[in-house]
Amino acid sequence: MSQPVTIHSRTGPAGTGLATVASKPARIAIAALRVVLGFYFLWAFVDKLFGLGFHTAPDKAWINGGSPTAGFLSGVKGPFAGVFNAIAGAAWADWLFMAGLFGIGVALILGIGMRVAAVAGVVLVFLMWLASFPLETNPIIDDHVLEGVAIAVVALFGAGDVYGLGRTWKALPIVKRNHWLI
Repeated sequence: MSQPVTIHSRTGPAGTGLATVASKPARIAIAALRVVLGFYFLWAFVDKLFGLGFHTAPDKAWINGGSPTAGFLSGVKGPFAGVFNAIAGAAWADWLFMAGLFGIGVALILGIGMRVAAVAGVVLVFLMWLASFPLETNPIIDDHVLEGVAIAVVALFGAGDVYGLGRTWKALPIVKRNHWLI
């Protein structure tokens, strides 16, 4: 039988006040969750950039002149359709979306900038959740909600410090001066 998970509250180097997970299996699990979430975002970026055929056809790839936001946002129905349809395919929306996917993915995989990655990730999946209304299988919860909660959990538990570059990142002078970069 495995040991119970012990969660400790601590104040990190920059006063982060994050919780840490004490047992090794729990640390491995939280680090794995962080990396898997990061890969999920980074893969979406790569597929939309190059059109690898998983969700984005090669002729719809961003490098081939396709729009990463046009397909999904132009098909939004429901109470927020007007807002999302209006920005579908806009260059600024494409760039912001792709930068978000890339930045969130890299930050989570490496375990750096977890606060920024968590806020950006939660905002991104929240907007995608709004665009998904009405939901098909549950009136409130879908995969976007689960992703948002998971991103918040890895950030709140200091998962960047666990088998990641979080501690090294937090020791950088620019991060010490700008706590929001943690």
